[in-house]
Amino acid sequence: MIRKILLIFQRDLKTSVRNFITLYILVIPVIFSVIINVFSPGINDTTVEIVLLEGENPEQIEYFKQFAKVELLDTLEEIEDRVRKRDNIIGVLPEGSDEYFLLKQGNEPDYIVDYVRNLTAFDHYDIGTEDSMAEIVDYGRDIPPLKKIMVNTAIIFTSILGGMIIALSIVEEKTDNTISAIHLSPVSRLGFIAGKSLMGVFVPVVSTLLILVITGFRNINFFHAFLMVATSCIISILIGFIEGINNDDVMNAAGNMKMLFLPLFGCIAGQELLADKWQVLFYWIPFYWTYKGNDLVLSNSGSWLDIIRYSGIVLGISVFVFLALAPRIRKGLE
Repeated sequence: MIRKILLIFQRDLKTSVRNFITLYILVIPVIFSVIINVFSPGINDTTVEIVLLEGENPEQIEYFKQFAKVELLDTLEEIEDRVRKRDNIIGVLPEGSDEYFLLKQGNEPDYIVDYVRNLTAFDHYDIGTEDSMAEIVDYGRDIPPLKKIMVNTAIIFTSILGGMIIALSIVEEKTDNTISAIHLSPVSRLGFIAGKSLMGVFVPVVSTLLILVITGFRNINFFHAFLMVATSCIISILIGFIEGINNDDVMNAAGNMKMLFLPLFGCIAGQELLADKWQVLFYWIPFYWTYKGNDLVLSNSGSWLDIIRYSGIVLGISVFVFLALAPRIRKGLE
């Protein structure tokens, strides 16, 4: 039985590599990872930008680099052209022997102008961080919050892609008239469903591993991550079977699978933006609990009890959905 299930999985894997849409779904997690690395800020990144003359004051340049993004240009004309652009960069230029003035476009926020003005004064009077009376309190966060949200969303997104691959595979089976051949083959209907479902688990698990490694989350508990991903795939697999059975066109099946994006992004927005009293509105969405569990996994702060609780809730919702959809799946495969 297990050998027959693996043969179905192997056949689906080979077919997926030859299909452009499915191949794109397999590659898209790597694209996600690269985009996250490019656009997510670092934990200590600053948005203040300063442009200086190249080589004019090396000590000032090194001082400014501690607190702002510094851009160096060769001439005053280049600096003026740079300041006229749409961003809020400010030029710090020499005036006299030991004086400097700020070159700005005029529409920069006051807090940025004041920041650069104070930074210039601190450099002039040789004031460093050791001269400050402020105390730096570290709460142990070394992961950029935006990056963690993006990685968490990408991981859940890949579980939907696994269900989409199943939907496309079922549609192709119907197009080739091989669904009805199940009854004449030594593979049972349950074995066929299990073989098809393996693809819906394999893709999210491998995609999650790639996302975590590429984005730098290499020190987390990968078994916790696997547990959350595996349970979150169940809903996507069930919806994938339903859409594959109810559609005769690949594009319609893929389009209907995109409806899962609405509760996915809705529960994430609710988790991050709404107060605790509104969170109960999202309890019925399995992606909500997956997101909370993944957040603990990515921050490396979740205990076994926490992960089992969240994955158990997702599994419970999935079982309820399975009981509701099983008759339709069984009828569609007849």
